[in-house]
Amino acid sequence: MKYLRRLIWYVCSRLMVVVAVLGLITMAFYFSMNATNIYVILKDGMAKRAQVIMMGEEESLSQYFAPAYLERDAQLVQARNDQSPYQNYYTITGFDHRLNINWVWCWPWEDTARATVTERIPAIDGRMKSTAREAVNALGWSSTPKWPATQYSVLLSRENGQWRVKNLTALKTIEE
Repeated sequence: MKYLRRLIWYVCSRLMVVVAVLGLITMAFYFSMNATNIYVILKDGMAKRAQVIMMGEEESLSQYFAPAYLERDAQLVQARNDQSPYQNYYTITGFDHRLNINWVWCWPWEDTARATVTERIPAIDGRMKSTAREAVNALGWSSTPKWPATQYSVLLSRENGQWRVKNLTALKTIEE
């Protein structure tokens, strides 16, 4: 009886260790899967957002952003109301969009995630519209206005298996 009890305890203790290791591996897998999806959504979504603001191309931003956020984003509302300096005074042909994800956290069993990102657009390719030359000279711009490098706090939510940006809050503007 003594040997049987030792054998059962030995098997159970090793089984508990194996189950704990498999649980950690599963958690790491789901965390990595969510983090990768979030990275893609943030990278592509923020680039499309900048494209809509600068070029006026109405892309389908609802793939990346929650509809409630799209209605209250000040820069998007300004661009939709034809008040964007990029659209009014320049013809933008391209830009170099860079997004650094500083921090991201999402538990595998939750449908919300938080991230801190830094968005930079160091180069904007564009020409001044001939009709806007006087207005641009009055504003004192010699080239296309710079996009402010900004650090954002991002709240994401998973709806029907797809991550979307629910809120984007500017934390600080970075001087370069």
